[in-house]
Order: sequence, then C-alpha cells, then structure tokens
Amino acid sequence: MSLAQQALMELSAAHEYFNRSTRNLTEAQSTFAPAEGMMTAAQQVAHVAHTIDWFVEGAFRPEGFDVNWEEHAKVIGSYTSLAQARDWFERAVAAARAKAESCSDADLMMPIPDGPIMGGAPRLAIFGAINDHTAHHRGALTVYARLNGIVPPMPYMDM
Repeated sequence: MSLAQQALMELSAAHEYFNRSTRNLTEAQSTFAPAEGMMTAAQQVAHVAHTIDWFVEGAFRPEGFDVNWEEHAKVIGSYTSLAQARDWFERAVAAARAKAESCSDADLMMPIPDGPIMGGAPRLAIFGAINDHTAHHRGALTVYARLNGIVPPMPYMDM
C-alpha cells in the first residue's frame, strides 16, 4: 500500500465518521452554542473544514503553518449556516484527497518545515492529525446534538 493510499484511508474515515456523527444536526441548530463564548454548531463545522485546509497548506508550503489565530477565528466566526459550513467541509475533504492523490511516497515523507506545528514530521502525519482533530469536533458536536434533544447516530456503522 502506498503512503497516498494510507492518507486517503485516514481522510475517508474522518469524512465518513464526521458526517455520520453529525448528520442529525439541522440548519435549525446552526447557531446553537452550549454557552456564551463557545463556537456554534456551524462554527464547529467551519472550524473542522478550515483546519483540514490549514493542515494541507501548512504541510506543503515552504513557510509551514499559518499561526495567525486571530484571523482564523474571524473566518470561522463568520459562519452562521450549518449547510454552508458542511459545504466547506466537503470541499476541504475533496481538496485534501486530491492533494494526497497527487503525492508520491517521497513527497509525503518530506519533512514539514520547522516551526511550532509538527515541524520536521513527515507530511504524511497531517492525515492522522486531520482524523484526530475531526474526531475531537465530532465528539463535541454530538454533545451539542444531545443538548438539543437529538440522539446522535453511531459513527462507526451506518444505522
């Protein structure tokens, strides 16, 4: 199995489990946040999408990762629609898949530029990080669902 195939497996799992876990959230829950100052459901999904794009960009550009957290927060904070955030998530996954498919094993083993985020790790490592990060936020979103009286589906099988 090539490294690109391994990356694609990580992305497929992240994509499928995220969508399964959060599919019961509707546009009506877009602006729900459990407490003041927390991200809304739409912002959580936008954050996941943004982070996928951020991981791919940071691993493959000479400067490494963009750590302008304030600017990232502004972009994510502008989302009020769960449907629009989900569209971004789908585009981000598709772009990450395309990037992985275009890479040779040598490309994926190249080190991420030095810096505070994964500096020196092979580029391949971002795909596991995407999976982990997506799992973290799908877990948060299942809590959001439960706080709205919605029972989230089991992520590991289609029921």
